[in-house]
Amino acid sequence: MATTTPIGQLERERAGPAARDVVRPTRWREHAFDWGVNLLLLAGGVLMLAPFVWAFSTSFRLGRESFSLPPQWLPTDWRLDNYRAVLDALPFFRFVFNSFKVAALITLLQVVTCSTAAFAFARLRFRGRDALFFVFLSSLMIPQYVTIIPIFIIVRRLNLLDSHWALILPSAFSAFGIFLLRQYFLTIPRDLEDAARIDGAGFFEIYRRIMLPLVAPALVTLTIFSFNYHWNEFFRPLIFLTTWEQMTLPLGLTVLRGYLGTGNTAAVMAGVTMAITPVLLVFLLFQRYLIEGITLTGLKE
Repeated sequence: MATTTPIGQLERERAGPAARDVVRPTRWREHAFDWGVNLLLLAGGVLMLAPFVWAFSTSFRLGRESFSLPPQWLPTDWRLDNYRAVLDALPFFRFVFNSFKVAALITLLQVVTCSTAAFAFARLRFRGRDALFFVFLSSLMIPQYVTIIPIFIIVRRLNLLDSHWALILPSAFSAFGIFLLRQYFLTIPRDLEDAARIDGAGFFEIYRRIMLPLVAPALVTLTIFSFNYHWNEFFRPLIFLTTWEQMTLPLGLTVLRGYLGTGNTAAVMAGVTMAITPVLLVFLLFQRYLIEGITLTGLKE
């Protein structure tokens, strides 16, 4: 009975033992490289997670146990006293509401303005389009510390100091959001627009009913980035807000540290844990769309 030999095995037998000796070290090097990359990524992940684990663990400890030696990652006695101290010391939920209000309104405005501008840059053809888009991208290279003084002067003349609108209106547009959505719009075939025009659809109808549903992953990506950034923003609220009724959560955590004292690290970590929990939940719920939006952005048809 005849036996069949795979083509790859026949080639190796014809090449002789020298070829097999070359293949084995090559595969070994590939596996070693993969293991090395995975170990580096694992080490980086551990380094990034360690501060969050320590903050969460410290929030349930007594103050004197925060910096005990040798360090303990888990408390021996889980307590909620630090969370009660935070809620009793400051109007914590007022700060949470203010941060959510500012971050949500800015995110909503950016989704609307960036999607319309990105669609225009990706689909409309007009004189100076590329130059104008380059100007928008150039604004990403300007630090906010350079523009904060003219923005402060404008906000003061509009009588918007110590108001949430002082944070919302200057952030209604985002060059990063326009770039992100424009690159995603470029991945959509123009045949869909042509078919819609044949059916009688207008420009805004194509944008609203066809394009926006197709770029949903990029919109979710922009939503997560924008909400996370403005939820954690500290610099501009420090400049524009002065009263407790208007303070956002990052400012409230700074006041909390001064109110409870620098030695009460456990209570401060309780406040930090409550501050990062909403953002973490948003990321966990929408991480699939975030990864898809980042992966497909920049791929042209």
